[in-house]
Order: sequence, then structure tokens, then C-alpha cells
Amino acid sequence: MKRNWEALALKAMGGRDFRLTVLGTESVDGHYQRLLLDGGGLLEACGVHPTMWIRLWFDNDGRAHQRAYTLVDPDPATGRFTLEFALHDGCAARWATTAQIGDTIDATVQGSAFRLPDPEPEHLYLVGDAASLPAVNSLLDAGADIPATVWLEYAHEGEKALAPRTRAHHDVTWVPRQDTGQHLVDTVCSALPASDSAHYWVACEAAATRTITRHIRRTLGVDKHQLTSLGYWRAA
Repeated sequence: MKRNWEALALKAMGGRDFRLTVLGTESVDGHYQRLLLDGGGLLEACGVHPTMWIRLWFDNDGRAHQRAYTLVDPDPATGRFTLEFALHDGCAARWATTAQIGDTIDATVQGSAFRLPDPEPEHLYLVGDAASLPAVNSLLDAGADIPATVWLEYAHEGEKALAPRTRAHHDVTWVPRQDTGQHLVDTVCSALPASDSAHYWVACEAAATRTITRHIRRTLGVDKHQLTSLGYWRAA
């Protein structure tokens, strides 16, 4: 498969390429496909951080197509990690559901960088959805002792097949996707408090992410260093 201009641009910006190998595959409630992968030296070369993500390259009818996925349980000792694919029509889901042990896929690491603030925040406010749940879980794991309040948007019940990794001091609210995401925006913005000792992390649909981010910065007056936001996908 010939790489496209995106691959050349990522390479020019310092992207590092690796070849992943499938070690195991399982269905998760018929709504996700979970693949165990050998990173081909990726973890050793790049290290590990919460919300770490990579770009996978798929063959889409002869054209290169890249999609970003968050690493789940990366283990530098073995060089292995898991990826979870939502099952809907598309070349990524088709590849994931047909992948066999020993199959390979190319990946690029470029643009992924996040660290919990030092000193650690006194509270985490996390806003995500099914797409960003692996990243949310990595934050809950990394800040295991930090109280957290989490809102997760879902479009249908099957999106709850992947469970949040909650502890006793974590409060999770699932919010149904309504009014093209406005229900999530209203729910979160009415509940979020202002705090100078918390960290706010927002990663959901792009328009909702922008609106919630604007509320945190302008209405609540939160400093930009206390906020991380990223639109994970865009509504058609």
C-alpha cells in the first residue's frame, strides 16, 4: 500500500513509524473488537504516558487511510498493548474484525504528549465519550488516588460495553447523545465548578469540545494550564 501525503507530512514533522503484530483478538459484547499487539519497539522508543495514541494505516480500496487509537494497558516490559475498535462500517473495523494472529499493520507516533500536572491536581474533571473512554481510563489509572468526576456521552447502549475504570472516589455519569450533542454540553456546563486546584480534560465530538472548553475558560475563568481539550471526532 502506497503512503499518501499525510504520511510524508507526519514524517517531516518527526513522526516515527513502527510495524505492529497481532498477538490476540477478541470480541467485546459484539460492539468492539479488542486486539493485543506487539509494538515492534514502539514503547521502548517512545515511552508511555496517559492518553497515549498512535495513528494506524489502513488500506481503503487501495488508498492509505489513517485513524488514531489510544493505547490500552501499554506494557514497556513486554512491548505489548491493546487497541479497541468500535464496530461500524469502515476500513478500520473491517481490518480489526478479520485480523488474525501474525497479521501486521503500520503505525506512526506523532503528536501524542500528555503529563499530569506536577504537583498533582486535587480533582480531575473529565468529559469524554465512547471514542475517548480508553484515554479517560488511562487518566483514571495514572491518577488513581485523585478524586475524579467524569461525564461520558453515549449514542446507544452498546457503547457502554467498555467499562470506565472507576474507584470509590470516582463519580461517572453516562449522558445520552441528544440534540446533536447539546445535551452533553448543557449537562456538563451546568455541573462543572470553577477550581484553581483541579485539572479539566475534555475530549469528545469537536463542536461539543469547543463549547465546553470555551465555558471552562471564559465562564469559569480556569487558567489554560489547567485545561486539556481535543476534539476526538466530528459530526457529519
